[in-house]
Amino acid sequence: MARSGRSKPALVLNEQERDQLQRWARSRKSSRALALRSRIVLGCAAGADNKSVAAELGCSAATVGKWRSRFVKSRLDGLSDEERPGRPPRITAEQVEEAVAATLESTPANATHWSRAKMAERTGLSKSSIGRIWKAFELKPHRTDGFKLSNDPLFVEKVYDIVGLYLHPPENAVVLSVDKKSQLQALATSQPASPMMPGMSERRTHDHVRQGTTSLFAALNVADDTVIASTHRRHRTSDFKKFLAKIEDQVPAHLDVHVVCDSHGTHKHPSIKKWLESHPRFTTHVTPTYSSWVNQVERLFAQVTRELLQRSDFRSVQALEKDLRGWGRTWNENPKPFVWTKTADEILASLGRLPPRTTGAGH
Repeated sequence: MARSGRSKPALVLNEQERDQLQRWARSRKSSRALALRSRIVLGCAAGADNKSVAAELGCSAATVGKWRSRFVKSRLDGLSDEERPGRPPRITAEQVEEAVAATLESTPANATHWSRAKMAERTGLSKSSIGRIWKAFELKPHRTDGFKLSNDPLFVEKVYDIVGLYLHPPENAVVLSVDKKSQLQALATSQPASPMMPGMSERRTHDHVRQGTTSLFAALNVADDTVIASTHRRHRTSDFKKFLAKIEDQVPAHLDVHVVCDSHGTHKHPSIKKWLESHPRFTTHVTPTYSSWVNQVERLFAQVTRELLQRSDFRSVQALEKDLRGWGRTWNENPKPFVWTKTADEILASLGRLPPRTTGAGH
């Protein structure tokens, strides 16, 4: 005679319970656990035994038995997770508020910013608790970001002008982003570097021997990212005029030339103005003060610094200049154009969202 096992408690749903369980089972907003439990109850209410429901839903028979019993005992409330026992929180909301307020509104004695140890001493909490509070509120007292707002009275007009060139360049013209990276030092390590080996990074001495300086003049074609470059030991008006003459020679004669540059004194010298007047196809567009970010050639300077200069070892200025010229030639062999996407309106809107308050005003 077959064993019938223990009899299952009756599971009968009323109309409201069935509707709610079906909503939980179908809703995308329900958790996966609640949706599974709802399907278990619906399957059991349809008359299926625990094993059949478990096989259909891909879970164990013990899981089906658990939630069937929980529903029979507590109905819909039985499908929610029970509160787990544990130690009550030792940090109160008032202590969290105090730590956050102190971090934002004060500085420790004899220090410029809070550390976890100093804040723990101030609040009486542990350093790990302070770390968790700062992480939860995304507070990083040890870090700072830089900014400099332009005080140029024509800031808006200049941004519209230059961004308009990037997004809608004029026909039969080339747009060149022009600037110089001055005071590039030819630095030689005081001792030969220790090469990289498996499990060991390259090692360099912390001190250098200065061999002299040079300046890199660059004109970045914003359409194809090719660059016209030259090096000069000094940054004089005559050097900048020579660079303009190089641009004149290398840009096809039938194209107008729009030059985006900053307001450095060298660029505004009377001799430069006179040169530009004698070359009417050149038009200059001056970037606002403190706004080098709008000049695309800064991307090129960041690249050459990262790839060539940061870990350099030059025994002479001539070696530095040779490598700079070689880097420029290699860059032009496979340029990767940068696509400017931000409109002037979007840029001005993002600047308008900068926090209006500053710390230490008047100092």
